[in-house]
Amino acid sequence: MTEKKSKSGAKSIDTGLVRDLAAILTDTDLTEIEIEQDDLRIRVSRQNPVQTMAAPMQVSAPAAAAPAAAAVPAPAAASTEGNVTSPMVGTAYLSPAPGTDVYVKVGDTVKKGDTILIIEAMKTMNQIPSPHSGTVTAILVEDSQPVEFGEALMTIE
Repeated sequence: MTEKKSKSGAKSIDTGLVRDLAAILTDTDLTEIEIEQDDLRIRVSRQNPVQTMAAPMQVSAPAAAAPAAAAVPAPAAASTEGNVTSPMVGTAYLSPAPGTDVYVKVGDTVKKGDTILIIEAMKTMNQIPSPHSGTVTAILVEDSQPVEFGEALMTIE
């Protein structure tokens, strides 16, 4: 990371670096990037349209209700040979809230753009849309399972 000293000797932020980070956001469909070095921290984020939905939460004690949370449409999930892969690192949820029906089951027919699951990343619920129309032939993750970028989530043929 580069820092510049102003005429007064104070550190200033390299605007070229901020522009590069903003370009990375656009190129990768990420919603936020944060970097930190020594005592300098730069966070670049962008707003997406917000939709309201119930947020899944892990409950350790009974009788807890799931609070409503904002859900931000996620970057489109990639699809290779029918496998839908995760566009981010996070926790996969197969239903909109604990105790509710799952978005899709094996054998269900989905249309391109239908929500097939959500991934929680940095306390944001990201709806993952189907990249194409077809039939769900396999669900490769379990509810509340941590997932990595590029990990196969399900197969839609």
